Amino acid sequence: MAAKMNATCIICGKHYSVMEGFYLRSLGRDLTQQIKEEYSNVKPSSFICLNDLQHIRLSNLENMINEDLDSNRKINDALEKNLNSNHYVVKNTNSMKLTRGQKIADALAKYAGSWGFIIAFCIFLFVWMSANTLHIFGIHFDPYPFILLNLFLSCLAALQAPVIMMSQNRQAERDRFDAENDYKTNQKTEMELRNLHKKVDQLNEVQWPHLLDIQKTEIEVLTEIESELQQMKIKQNELIKARQHQTRHRSRQ
Repeated sequence: MAAKMNATCIICGKHYSVMEGFYLRSLGRDLTQQIKEEYSNVKPSSFICLNDLQHIRLSNLENMINEDLDSNRKINDALEKNLNSNHYVVKNTNSMKLTRGQKIADALAKYAGSWGFIIAFCIFLFVWMSANTLHIFGIHFDPYPFILLNLFLSCLAALQAPVIMMSQNRQAERDRFDAENDYKTNQKTEMELRNLHKKVDQLNEVQWPHLLDIQKTEIEVLTEIESELQQMKIKQNELIKARQHQTRHRSRQ
């Protein structure tokens, strides 16, 4: 009878009571498959003690946690490496230093494209033509057809055009920098979204199944504990009944 109530653990080789472990056929399929892969000589009737079973389960949980942490670390490292590269560095166009010529060109282009310049230029033309036509205060230095005025306007147009072109070229360069910054910002955002999708996929495909496995392991452990408690309770009741029977038998004698 005692031989039947004892069993040898297939892992550590020690002898235990059948209450101190489980037979392989009573364990879950995944856990049984893992034990068979690690120990080729196991059978469904093989016995495993609670200590070794607990060690295997804790090892599984630790491997799952380390695998999840390693996957998240790789995703974060790849994202950080890409974001820290020069490819995603955004330039501040407002902090770019301008030369004195560029500042003058911007100021002239800004003034030439304003209503103030148009009004002032119209007033200048009106005064010039009125003075040379009406002979106000005896001024008569550019009679009709206003050759000096035409020469002045031609020179003004010849000088104004390159200045405006310089300002437009600088503005085009600034627009190019802005477009490049927008492109880099969009790429950075796309990279972050891609990383977020990877994390979500990692969560759905790996971590959630791992959490379910952990929960399943917890339920199995609780079920085993409950089963052990029930067996201990039954054994305790049997002992109590045996003692009561012995007491009654002695009292009759």
